[in-house]
Amino acid sequence: MRKALDVADLRERLKAAGNRGFWRSLDEIAQTDAFRVMLDREFPQGASEMRDPVSRRNFLKLMGASLALGGLTGCQFDFKQPQEKLVPYVRQPEQIIPGRPLQYATAMTRGGYALGLLVTSYEGRPTKIEGNLDQSASFGATDLFAQAAILNMYDPDRSTGVVQGTTASDYNAFLNAARPAFADATAAGGRGLRILTGTITSPTLADQIQSILVQSTDAVWYQYEPLGYENTAAGAQLAFGEAVDTVYAFNAADVVVALDSDFMSDPAAGVRYSRDLAEKRTVTKNNKVMSRFFVAEPAPTNTGLLADHRLSVKPSQVSGIAAQLAAALGVPGINAVQGGDEKVVNWVAAATTDLRAATGRSVVVVGESQPPAVHALVHAINATLGNVGRTVTYIDPVAPTEFVGTAGLIELVNDINAGEVSTLLMFGVNPVYDAPADLGFAAALGKVALSVHHGLYQDETAAAATWHVPAAHFLESWGDLRAFDGSVALMQPLIAPLYGGKTATEVIAGVAGGVQTDYDMLSEFWRGRPEVTTFETFFPAALNLGIVRDSAFPARQPTLAAVTLADAPVAEGIEIVFRADASLGAESEYGNNRWLHEVPKPFSKLVWDNVASVAPRTAETLALADGDIVTLTLDGRTVNAPAHVQPGMAEDVVVVTFGYGRTRAGQAGNGVGYSAFALRSSANRWFAGGLQVTKTGTTTKLASTQGHFSMEGREHDIMRHGTLEEFKTNEDFVHEKDHKIISLFPEYKYNGYKWGMSINSTVCNGCNACIVACQAENNIPIVGKAEILAGREMHWLRIDQYYEGDLDDPTVYNVVMLCQQCENAPCEIVCPVAATVHDNEGLNNMVYNRCVGTKYCSNNCPYKVRRFNFFQYADQTTPSLKLQRNPEVTVRVKGVMEKCTFCVQRISTARIDSERENRTLADGEVQTACQQACPTQAIVFGDLNNPNAQVVARAADPLTFSSLEVLNTAPRVTYMAKMTNPNPELGEHGSGHSA
Repeated sequence: MRKALDVADLRERLKAAGNRGFWRSLDEIAQTDAFRVMLDREFPQGASEMRDPVSRRNFLKLMGASLALGGLTGCQFDFKQPQEKLVPYVRQPEQIIPGRPLQYATAMTRGGYALGLLVTSYEGRPTKIEGNLDQSASFGATDLFAQAAILNMYDPDRSTGVVQGTTASDYNAFLNAARPAFADATAAGGRGLRILTGTITSPTLADQIQSILVQSTDAVWYQYEPLGYENTAAGAQLAFGEAVDTVYAFNAADVVVALDSDFMSDPAAGVRYSRDLAEKRTVTKNNKVMSRFFVAEPAPTNTGLLADHRLSVKPSQVSGIAAQLAAALGVPGINAVQGGDEKVVNWVAAATTDLRAATGRSVVVVGESQPPAVHALVHAINATLGNVGRTVTYIDPVAPTEFVGTAGLIELVNDINAGEVSTLLMFGVNPVYDAPADLGFAAALGKVALSVHHGLYQDETAAAATWHVPAAHFLESWGDLRAFDGSVALMQPLIAPLYGGKTATEVIAGVAGGVQTDYDMLSEFWRGRPEVTTFETFFPAALNLGIVRDSAFPARQPTLAAVTLADAPVAEGIEIVFRADASLGAESEYGNNRWLHEVPKPFSKLVWDNVASVAPRTAETLALADGDIVTLTLDGRTVNAPAHVQPGMAEDVVVVTFGYGRTRAGQAGNGVGYSAFALRSSANRWFAGGLQVTKTGTTTKLASTQGHFSMEGREHDIMRHGTLEEFKTNEDFVHEKDHKIISLFPEYKYNGYKWGMSINSTVCNGCNACIVACQAENNIPIVGKAEILAGREMHWLRIDQYYEGDLDDPTVYNVVMLCQQCENAPCEIVCPVAATVHDNEGLNNMVYNRCVGTKYCSNNCPYKVRRFNFFQYADQTTPSLKLQRNPEVTVRVKGVMEKCTFCVQRISTARIDSERENRTLADGEVQTACQQACPTQAIVFGDLNNPNAQVVARAADPLTFSSLEVLNTAPRVTYMAKMTNPNPELGEHGSGHSA
C-alpha cells in the first residue's frame, strides 16, 4: 500500500525552496522513489522497452538480424503497412473530385442546445468536424466533445438494429407493436401515454410533440438532463415571476465575478463564452487593458484557471458570499453579513470595490450547481449594478419549460408506480443510468407495458425497456436546433445511416401511423413559418450557411421581484460535490468514446478513470494517498472510488464526476471507473453534506500523464508570467534574461513561406479541444490505460500544467507543448536514416517509411514531443474506423516515430490551390487543427515572412518568448507570457491572501 500523503513534509520542502519555481505533482515535491526513477531514465519505466525482458539494445540486434533475413527471403513483416485495394468510380458522382474534400454546414447538441459545425467529407465519408463561423455558439471554434463526435458516428459498438427485450427484431415489427398502443392511448385522450426526452430546442421536433399533446390532452412530455438547467430556470422564476433565459456578454465586461460557475465549460454556451472572456483578457503591446476576473469555487476548473483571484470554498459557502456581495453593493432587502473567514472577507471586499467601479460594465454569474435562491440574488446584483441590457440580457426560454428536470422525473416515476403509465416513449435519454439514485427508475420502468428506448447505443435503459430502436447520429440526420440565444442552426446528413438508425422525428411519426422522413418534416415545418416567404430560396441559403439568419430571440425586460436569501448554513464535516467529468462529460453517448477516455483531464491529467478528489489538507486528515480505494457513503448509499489528491481544492470537500461506471456503454467504456450517479439524490443534485469517507485498505494504479516528460530542472525557462501593471511599467520584463542564439552554421534564408506558431498563455484554459482536434485530423491512435502507465501516450500535442506557490492554493499555468519545429533541431542531427528533416519552409518533417525506430531523435528532444509506436496501436481491422481517418495523413504502424508537423497536409493543399491561381497564400488561409478548434483563439499560425500576418505581430510583441531558449534550438513555436490583472488590495496571488 502506498504511504499516506505527508502534507507537513511537502510544505516544509516548498518553504525551504521559498515557494519559488514551478512544480507539476506532489510526487515531484516529495521526490518519491517512483518520481526519481522516472527522471533517471530517458523514458518512464518500461516505456523504452518491450513488455518482455528483452532490452532495447538486444531488441535492435534481433531486429537487425531479422531484417537481414527478411531481405533475403522477401517476406513481409506484420508491422508493415497492410495492402489495400482501391476501386475506382465506374461513374463519378457530380461535384466530387477524387481526393478533394467538401465541407457541409450542420449542427450538434450539447445539453440540447445547438453548436454550429462545418464537417469535412471525403467522397461521402465525414472525417473532421470544425466550428461554423456564422453560428453564434461557435464562431468557428468547438469543444472537445464536438471534435470527438465524429468517432461516435463510426463507433462499431453503436446499436445496429431494433431489439425487443433481448431478441433481435426489425423496425416493422416494432411499429406493429407500438402503433396499436399509441392509438389506444390517443383514443383515450392520451391517458397512459408519456414521452421522456432530453432538453429539446428543435423547433420541428418540439412542434411535433406539442401536436400530440394538443390531440391527447392527458399525455405528458417530460424533459430530463443530468446536467440540466433546473436551478437556473427556477432562479429566474423566483427573481422575475416568469421563465426567462440569461445571455451574458463577457466581452463587454471589465469585471467578472463567477460564483461556483465553470461557464467556459458550459454545454450550451461554453465555446462562445470562452471566446468572449478571452477577448477582454488578451494583452499586447498595443492593448494594455484587460478585464479583472474573480472566481469562487470548490475545485479547480477551466474557468477558474484564468482568474486573477481564485477563492477555494465549499459549495455551501457560496450563498453566503453572494449575500455579502449583495449587501455590500446595496441590493434592496439584503442585510449586511458580518464576519467569516478572513480570506473570504478580503476577496468579497476587493470584488465589491471593482464591481462598483465598473457599473454597467460588469457581470456576476452563478453556476447551475447553486440553489435557485442564489441565482435570484445574482439577478438582483446585476440589476443593482446596471448590467441588465448591457452585459446581461434576458430572452424568452429557448427550451420548453413545463415538466422539466428532476421534478418531472419524480412525477413520472410516481405515475408509473401508481399504474397510470401504459406507454412510455424515451428519446436520447438513459435514466436507468443517470437518474437520481433515490428514484428507483429502473424498477419502475419494468412496470410499463410498452416502453420504447431510442438511442445511439443499447445502453442501460435500452436493456430495461421492452423495445430499443437505434438512433441516427446527427451526421446522419436532417433537423434543426436552437442555440443558447435562440438562433436556429440546421442539421443536414453527410452520410446515410451506417446502422439503419432513425431520427426521433421519424420514430414519433412512425408510431403515430405516418411514414414521413426527417427531411419531409423539417421542410414542411419551415415551409409553414410566417417569416419564410419563399421556401425554395430560404431553405438552400439556410443550409449553405447552417443557420437561419436573424432568428435569435429579442431581448426582454422582465420585472425584478423583491429578492431575499434564506440563511444557508455552511455544512459541517465533509461535503460531496457532483460534477460532469472534464473529459467524458455526463452524457452517456460519450461513454464509449476512446478519444475522450484517453485525453488527460485538466489539473489531474488522469486518463481512463474517475476518482474522488480531495485537497492536500483533507488527504492529510484522512491519511489518504493517490490510488487509495475509499468507500463513500451518503444517505445510506455507497460507492468505492480511488482517491486523488488535488492541489487547489477547498478543504473538507470530495469531488466526484459523472460519466463512468457504465455497464452497457460499449467495449471501451464498460467497467471503467465508478458511477457517481449512484450517490446522487433528487434533493441534492450537486452537493451535499454528511459524506463519510472510509479507507478500504486496498489501492489501485491511477494512470496520469502529469509526471511524464519532466523538464528535469529546466522548468524556470518554460513559462514567463507577470501582471498588467508590471507590463505597463516595464515592457521588457519578460526578456530580462534573454539569451542570444549562437550557431556554427550560417542562417538559412527562407525565400518563400516560413511557418510559425504563437500561443497566448494568458487565455489558454486547458479545455483540451486542441488535443482531440489534432487526434481527429492526424489519425492519432489511442493506446489504453496500460500503455499510459508505461509512459507511452501518443498525443502529438499536450497541455502541461505547472503549479507555483502554496501547496493548498497554488497558481496554475498552462503550457501547450507540441513539436517546436526548431530551426536548430536536436532531433535531426542524430537520426541515422534522415527520417526527420527540415524543409525549405522551416518545417521539421517526419518521413515515416525511412524511420527504423532507433528513438535517438526522441532521446535528443528537450521538449519530449515525439511519439513512438511500440505496438500496432492504430486499428487496422475495424472497417468503420477506417472510414473515419483523414486520407491526407499516413496511418502509422509499429516501429515508427511520429509527431506534429503543423498539419503539413493542410499547408500543402492550400499551397497547391494558391499556385494554381497564381497567388500567394493570405494570412489565415491555412489553419492548423489545434488553432481552428481553440475556443479562446490562443493559437495563431502563419507565415513569418508575411509582414501583415498575425503571427508576425505576436512574434514582435514584447510579451513573446521561446520555451527553453537557452538551449539554442530556435523554436518556431513561441509563447506569450501569462498575464494577470490582480486587485492591489489582494496582491498578485490573491485568493484572499496578501502577496
